[in-house]
Amino acid sequence: MAKLLLLAGDFVEDYEIMVPFQALQAMGHTVDAICPEKAKGETIKTAIHDFEGDQTYSEKPGHLFTLNASFNDIKPEDYDGLVIPGGRAPEYLRMNDSVLTLVRHFIESDKPVAAICHGAQLLAAAVSLSGRQVSAYPACAAEVRLAGGDYADIPVEQAITCGHLVTAPAWPAHPEWLKQFQTLLSSLES
Repeated sequence: MAKLLLLAGDFVEDYEIMVPFQALQAMGHTVDAICPEKAKGETIKTAIHDFEGDQTYSEKPGHLFTLNASFNDIKPEDYDGLVIPGGRAPEYLRMNDSVLTLVRHFIESDKPVAAICHGAQLLAAAVSLSGRQVSAYPACAAEVRLAGGDYADIPVEQAITCGHLVTAPAWPAHPEWLKQFQTLLSSLES
């Protein structure tokens, strides 16, 4: 089974951190959840984004999520893959040089990366997306294109794999997004 890193921050989308964190562990993977400037045992706040017929998602307070690893203690080379949940966290995490270096490691090493929703903001800030099809929350389409990527405008419950990168528009895609990520992780074992 794979050893995975989950990168998050305050106001990460609640479902987009909790569901993959638990589901990937249930599949037998080790998942270390980290946040810059926070240590193992500390918490981050989550936000619940819902689709209620408005022009964009609504946002409500979520839960506290307890980190199980410390950002400053991890070594990216010790991990097989990276998970980037969405929410508001990627918006400010993309301004952290250490975070961008971390994301670059996984992309440039061709390790499996799963990014959902606003997670594409971190991808676009860290690397060129030229030659890659990338899905994201529609509000992030401009950033994907500005980073040279081909924005994949797919239904909210779908995901797309392009090389070692699996992306999806939002949490309704969890079943497909996680299934495609698991396919990439399974290829590590062959």
